Parts: sequence; structure tokens; C-alpha cells
Amino acid sequence: MPFGPGEIGWGLACGIGADGHWHGWYVVRVRVDALRRLGLHPDQPTAQADGPSPPGWWHAAAERRA
Repeated sequence: MPFGPGEIGWGLACGIGADGHWHGWYVVRVRVDALRRLGLHPDQPTAQADGPSPPGWWHAAAERRA
């Protein structure tokens, strides 16, 4: 793994959403200096989402083909 101890952290949060259903989500954090070592940094334009996520049918089709 390209990250050493203390360079990466993660967590899981769960809760009841506005629709009454349980939802869970992960948070992953990587230290900036660890990303720079791999040639990445948070100021790069590709470090952020650059458009909307593909529609749901696209994800389902990709999973069927996998």
C-alpha cells in the first residue's frame, strides 16, 4: 500500500435520512504530503469532481457487464 501508518484515515457514519431509511457513508482522508509523494495534490483540477455523476442506469449496466 502506498500509504504509511498515520497517512490515511477512514470512518463510517450511519443515520436515518429524511425519507426514514437508514443510510451509511464512508469518509476517507489522506494526508496531503502522502498524495504529493504519488504526484498528486489537491490543487490539481482532476482532484475534484468535474461534472455530474453518470445516471443510475449507467452504473447498473456497468455492474452487469463486470
